[in-house]
Amino acid sequence: MVKNLPKGYKRESTSFFKGHEIEAWDTVEITKGTSVFHGIILPRNQFAVDGYIELKLQNGYNIGLKIEELDEIRILDKNPPMKVEFDGLKIPVEKTKPNVTLLGTGGTIASRLDYVTGGVIPAFQPHELYAAVPELADICNLDTKIVFKIFSEDMNPTNWLKLAREVTKLSNSGVNGVVIGHGTDTIGYSTAAVSFLVKNLKVPVVFVGSQRSSDRPSSDAAINLIHATQLAATGDLAEVVLCMLGSSSHTYGFIHRGTRVRKMHSSVRHAFRTIGDIPLGKIEGNNITWFKSDIRRKSEVNPESETICSKKIESKVALVYIHPGMSTEIIDFYIDKGYKGIVLAGTGLGHAPIHTFKSIQRAISEEISVVMALQTLWGFTGMNVYSNGRKLKELGVIPGDMIPETAFAKLCWVLGEYSESETIKQAIRTNIAGEILPFEDIRGYQIRQGIPEKDL
Repeated sequence: MVKNLPKGYKRESTSFFKGHEIEAWDTVEITKGTSVFHGIILPRNQFAVDGYIELKLQNGYNIGLKIEELDEIRILDKNPPMKVEFDGLKIPVEKTKPNVTLLGTGGTIASRLDYVTGGVIPAFQPHELYAAVPELADICNLDTKIVFKIFSEDMNPTNWLKLAREVTKLSNSGVNGVVIGHGTDTIGYSTAAVSFLVKNLKVPVVFVGSQRSSDRPSSDAAINLIHATQLAATGDLAEVVLCMLGSSSHTYGFIHRGTRVRKMHSSVRHAFRTIGDIPLGKIEGNNITWFKSDIRRKSEVNPESETICSKKIESKVALVYIHPGMSTEIIDFYIDKGYKGIVLAGTGLGHAPIHTFKSIQRAISEEISVVMALQTLWGFTGMNVYSNGRKLKELGVIPGDMIPETAFAKLCWVLGEYSESETIKQAIRTNIAGEILPFEDIRGYQIRQGIPEKDL
């Protein structure tokens, strides 16, 4: 069907669509001068400027074309409207394959473009991801469950506890592994929290996300899902990890311990790094290479043992970033609001301005646990080196050799478990899930910082 476009035709998008019997999702060929475009007509979002057609090209990218500049439209195929919510996808079960459960929480890995608002929304069901990545069928029998449908910035400690309970049930159910789809913005908080909340894991628990949504040609959702699912299905691992792309080559994923990983770039696809150490290993295709030996191995866990989940978590914990000239009102606010814990992301070796000491002392005297983490990320707290640090320690500030996100998640967990101040202090200073390093591996900081590995 060919529609020649006469000059002077009313060019508003709505009347144009109706006048030419063109509907969203139709496959068309559009001629504009000497250029010819092939693609699918997309619904227009409600805030879009009138007078344009939006087209998804065959290469996956979207373009907008001004209607008054078009010469001809050829309708090649009438497609039914895109169905964005599946009723359910039944996958054949093969007894020879491992069983993996994918828990959906939302985030970019489970997102699509909303053509009503023009934004990205967390709307894909986990089984839609399965349908979009057929390679998963070659790896395992995949079951899916939605736990949340939120972006990761909306996560909170109560969500962590609910997620940990789901992981605990699955670890005790006999599945071979668990994959958790999660938004990347706060995924490091969640990996740390689940690491503390769940004890005696028997299977790999692999958090995974994507930096770019599933409907984009540059999306890393598919390769990250493949790597995470392969690791959960076959990895000799029984702890919480994050698996995301490891380099700009986008061919392999790094396996990061859940208590040492941090998002270090806002947009690149290989955004995650292990802090203070090197990753546990890497995965490329179905090949897993381990870099570290201090790994809790699935093969060494008694399958008859029970995975246990903490019963409570404390939500009234604050993370305060120390900065020059900061007001003591910040700390006083949390005291007055009845908070139970404060993590300070201190400067240098673990410092705060002297004028804040009175408020910090007040917090501790009111039985609020105060933990010192480092905004430098790399390195250890050294509160015995300078007088500032020694005074803070004398006040009762607890040194925490952890990245701030992990210290925050750990304090939420500790305060849910314990109430006595000395027990809290001891728990913070005890290595529970690999969050406290015995020493800093120089390769973690120096490699790719301009120093050749041979010179380390």
